[in-house]
Amino acid sequence: MSMLTPPGMGGRYRITGTKYPRMRRPRRRGRLVAAVLASVCTLGLLGWGTLQLIDVFSGGESTAEAAKACRAKADTTRAADAHRAKALPAPGRITVNVYNATARTGLAKDTADQLRKRGFKIGDVGNAGKDYDKKVKGAGLVLGPASAVGTSLPVLGAQVAGAEQRPDGRKGATLDLVLGDGFKGLVRAADADRTLTALTAPAPTTAVGSAKKGC
Repeated sequence: MSMLTPPGMGGRYRITGTKYPRMRRPRRRGRLVAAVLASVCTLGLLGWGTLQLIDVFSGGESTAEAAKACRAKADTTRAADAHRAKALPAPGRITVNVYNATARTGLAKDTADQLRKRGFKIGDVGNAGKDYDKKVKGAGLVLGPASAVGTSLPVLGAQVAGAEQRPDGRKGATLDLVLGDGFKGLVRAADADRTLTALTAPAPTTAVGSAKKGC
């Protein structure tokens, strides 16, 4: 045993240089990291479980009920829109007087015959009075009582492209079709039907938008 060998080492170490060996305990950094990770995972699981319990006992059922109420509200709104769809009168319930405000002979009679074939009832047929004769430059005028606005006026107006529709203060339900210089003939029956279908379709209401926002 060398004189430089520290006591108690039993000759297992021999110092041959001028420096003593460093005596350190084994590092435990790996165990510490593992312990920290295990703690984090445990806390995460506990937090997740707590949130699930809170959702089940408080918010979960409320969310399901809110979704069900939202769907019910949307269904009710759609049903109300369908109920509010416009009900336009059939041509057979509309009587039309046809007047010619142009210089073309026989225009009123020909037009009246076509309207009759489409189901309209025809009243007077002839030349327009002095208030409109040679004074209507467009396709024509569709005139009727105020009660016909949104009902029988658009039904007749759908037959004449570009015709102006307006109430004239009359008392009866009969309508007047005054043909103007721009009149080229009635639109095709299929096109008139499509126009009427679009008029009767229920329009989306603001209640639908608010229901979606509320959901």
